Amino acid sequence: MQVSCLQQNLRRGLAIVGRAVATRSNLPVLQNVKIATEDSMLVLTATNLDIAITTRIGAQVEEEGEITIPARLLTDFVNSLPDERIDIKTSVEPLSIGLKCQRFEANINGTDAEEFPPIPTVDEGATIKVDPQVLRETIAYVAFAAATEDSRPVLTGIKVEVNGEDFTFAAADGFRLAVYDGKLTEPLPEPTEFIIPAKTMQEVGRLIGGDDSEVEFTVTSAGTHALFNIGTVEIVSQLMPGSFPNFRSLIPSEHRNRVIVQQSDFMRAVRSASIFARDGSGIVRVQIMGDEEGSGISISSRAEELGDNQGEIDGEVEGEVDDQSRIAFNNKYLSEVLDVLGDGEIAFEITSASSPGVVRSVSKEGYTHVVMPMFVQW
Repeated sequence: MQVSCLQQNLRRGLAIVGRAVATRSNLPVLQNVKIATEDSMLVLTATNLDIAITTRIGAQVEEEGEITIPARLLTDFVNSLPDERIDIKTSVEPLSIGLKCQRFEANINGTDAEEFPPIPTVDEGATIKVDPQVLRETIAYVAFAAATEDSRPVLTGIKVEVNGEDFTFAAADGFRLAVYDGKLTEPLPEPTEFIIPAKTMQEVGRLIGGDDSEVEFTVTSAGTHALFNIGTVEIVSQLMPGSFPNFRSLIPSEHRNRVIVQQSDFMRAVRSASIFARDGSGIVRVQIMGDEEGSGISISSRAEELGDNQGEIDGEVEGEVDDQSRIAFNNKYLSEVLDVLGDGEIAFEITSASSPGVVRSVSKEGYTHVVMPMFVQW
């Protein structure tokens, strides 16, 4: 193989596929990136067997070829080079790659590309088309609520349901649930549903830029893999087996109190309470207020040996306010959903201290976030 490309293009391509490089593996080649030529392009591929990322960059190809190179070493060296042309040439004995950029040179030993695991092909199945910004927002609103531990593997994924032009993404970790309902750009002929790793969707979200072109992802008819096409990048991911919980049954059908507040005010009060909550089991107490002095929310926390705090914010309260209009949460779960929702009005709904609380964005009708309460002595 003998090719030339720009340093900034190779640097960007390695950063994209580097997200799929295995950090620890019994198969050393998974810590490599595969470099190949195809149709006058340089093709970079990395995989950890759960997810594979491929990207193409423009190059001047003088001689075809392919090889795998340790990803971290190659990336670190390319990042250190000036923003100029890089000449790349492979050698057979020993099997290696030589890089030259201005007055900088390096030789890196590699392995035969045939040792690299084959990337599953996804050439037929249900093709889902969605606006890229809608998909990026959906991922941001849902993926963070998925579990990060493998004690219940199915909860590390996102349940996706598609029916006609409607789609639903749902993620839960046993303490919270995030659900987003949206629209496809084209209806799907047949209903479909599957579970995809949240990590895969987070990578998809990172790769979606400001481009307005549709994002297409194809799910195999056997329900084993999904392929995402995002510009010059392809992501192939395994789908997850198992049964996802009936998340709709976890969403309260009614509420006793509802209050609408500004996200910035709510976030500030929760952050303030979180300072004391660090030494108080992470508990933040939320009480809805409604009397002659005003209406809104009181957010408080306390650490037995250190002290306590309380903050109040104004809001529009619905429902009769009494001693039951209060609830306690883990400050982490409350802070994370408020942070994701961003500026604007937030609707906060509770039924009782022992029932889940619901957080919604007033401007995003399709989004629902459910947080399980913590049991405390008031």
